[in-house]
Amino acid sequence: MYELTDRKTFGISAENPTGARNGGTRGRDCEKLCPAVNVEPGQIYTLCDIDGPGMISHMWFGGGTLSQSMILRFYWDGCDFPSVEVPGGAFFGYPYENTADRDGKYPVLNSALLLVTPYKGGNAYFEMPFRSHCRITVENRGQTPVRCYYMITGWRGEVPENAGYFHAAYRQEHPVQKGRSFVVLDGVKGKGAFLGNTFSVGVNGINCCWCEGETKMWLDGEEYPSINYTGLEDYFCGSYNFGIDGPLQEYQTFCGLYTGMYAVLGSDKPYDNQQRLMMYRWHVKDPICFDESFRMVHDDFAWVSGPRCDDFTSCAYYYLDRPCPVPFELPDDQDMIMR
Repeated sequence: MYELTDRKTFGISAENPTGARNGGTRGRDCEKLCPAVNVEPGQIYTLCDIDGPGMISHMWFGGGTLSQSMILRFYWDGCDFPSVEVPGGAFFGYPYENTADRDGKYPVLNSALLLVTPYKGGNAYFEMPFRSHCRITVENRGQTPVRCYYMITGWRGEVPENAGYFHAAYRQEHPVQKGRSFVVLDGVKGKGAFLGNTFSVGVNGINCCWCEGETKMWLDGEEYPSINYTGLEDYFCGSYNFGIDGPLQEYQTFCGLYTGMYAVLGSDKPYDNQQRLMMYRWHVKDPICFDESFRMVHDDFAWVSGPRCDDFTSCAYYYLDRPCPVPFELPDDQDMIMR
């Protein structure tokens, strides 16, 4: 923080939509002129359109933007395809529309890279460099207008020559096909680093543990995964199904800098039906680097009952040496609404 640089800070909001110096409100003290924008059904609204080189360093969204019907897209350096295409809720690790937890409180995701405060105050601290241009849009695929509050901050200045481009891809299977792994990320080509993922599960049965399946990663076209965790909760740095299989026989939520299982929605009975859990894992201190390609899956099976059919939802975050399209297509809007 004490090192002074030649960077020029910008802040883009409804009050200063271009982020220009001297470009904010013309209102008087204690006067709001444009605190938010209305995004109509079917409308694509441009939140950020700025020349580089530079870096997006923080984004805050409030209001209804953290919804599965609000699609965020990021375009780097004039590309006509997005390198980020994710529902607003899932981008912030918060894909469920009804978010009161088992205690009737709003869950808080508190980590080094994402912070979601009550009620759905979404903060992202991903570093997102660009060289010539950055454009960020939001599309309302829902049926009603959405009041969008936002603040995007960053700086203009030289970025390191080896800086990668930020990407994010959404995946869901509701439910996961029995006997087949859930694909978190695939079709990624080039030199890069896997940053991590947010993950949610909707439990569709009371037949034993939903998280016995393994997490596996293939680097650079391997035939067999070189990174192979022993269980799904183990990948998220938990143990014994986050407490259900411990002496207390109940889930215990936690939030760390780089990993957490921060929310239990619905019943808290051991292995009850229709429980919903939300978690995250960041590979900041244990980077996953690749030179040519990357693939990652989560299994869905149990020791006793074998393959299950739970609802899995993920958002994967990664850097590549060049902007690339996201490898998956989004489902229809109604198929993404999760309650």
